[in-house]
Amino acid sequence: MNAPISVRDISAAEHLAWLRSQPSASFLQTPAWADVKKEWRAESVGWFEGEEMVGAALVLHRSLPRLKRSLAYVPEGPCIDWASPRLVELLRALRDHLTSKGAFALRLGPPVATHRWRTATIKAAIGDPAVRRYDDATPDVVEPLGTAVVAELQRLGFRHLSPDDGFAAGQPEYVFQVPLAGRTEADVLAGMNQLWRRNIKKTAKNGVTVRVGDASDLPAFHRTYVETAERDRFTPRGLAYFEQMYAALSAEDPERIRVYLAEHEGDVLAATIFIRVGEHAWYSYGASTSAKRELQGSTAIQWRMMQDSIAAGAGVYDLRGITNTVDESNPHIGLIRFKVGTGGEAVRLAGEWDLPLNRLLYKAFDLYMKRR
Repeated sequence: MNAPISVRDISAAEHLAWLRSQPSASFLQTPAWADVKKEWRAESVGWFEGEEMVGAALVLHRSLPRLKRSLAYVPEGPCIDWASPRLVELLRALRDHLTSKGAFALRLGPPVATHRWRTATIKAAIGDPAVRRYDDATPDVVEPLGTAVVAELQRLGFRHLSPDDGFAAGQPEYVFQVPLAGRTEADVLAGMNQLWRRNIKKTAKNGVTVRVGDASDLPAFHRTYVETAERDRFTPRGLAYFEQMYAALSAEDPERIRVYLAEHEGDVLAATIFIRVGEHAWYSYGASTSAKRELQGSTAIQWRMMQDSIAAGAGVYDLRGITNTVDESNPHIGLIRFKVGTGGEAVRLAGEWDLPLNRLLYKAFDLYMKRR
């Protein structure tokens, strides 16, 4: 007979030890991420089958104004066995634990894929005027696990958040990834398109260098990032946010986070923030200058991060979020083409899901966030 499953608070050290026993987990599920998201109240929780630990999660709490009730958010988690035959028990144990803590809703984002579109399929979709979204193109792979998880969440009463929901937390449902498992640098290069391979050669010939920086290089990264924000018309985060992120993640593991800079004759051409947890590596933030764009600093820095990911034993290089579009008239199509050139694949994840625990408060919070 199976031992009962329970959830209880655990220490950051216990949480980190669990993550280190797993092949990979999202950096949003590390204990250190709590130190980055200061505007949320955070706790580490663990799942136990009897006395054996079988899962962990970072839970972020956003409280309702003037009430001791919160939205309990598990970004890109929890870190459990999503293929477990006891998945329903695992989720219900989390629900019960958070209800006892005063949560009015549970939001989570299962780190499982549901669909994959490979390079050739994406290229064909971009060239087909009848295909405007990834969902309009037949996927190359439909993942059985992701499909089963989505069906289970629906059965349990979870509500899927679409990207245009009023208070969507914003973790991407569609991402672009380059598979690295079992591949050498030569294999990855061979999978790229001709333009990428040519530009990688050009960067070396033109004297572009890429180096791994440290905390003292964050201001240089941030200046490039602010320039990019002005050019691309998005609101940049402040330097203090990146300094806190770097300090928190590197304190937890010195190999967790890096800042990269692509330079030419003393000028910064591009700068990025790179994060790795186990076998999963992320291009988390990136920026480039308008000057010397012909030198392809962004290509050079991406290739160096891929090389370092391969050397570290990563199984996937994740370029993070993409929009659900293959429409040539979409303003994001240039970025999509840049990512497609790596020879990777577009991946749809299970997405983010809400389980209302108090429907009245959940509805009130929804209205509050939509009016902000």
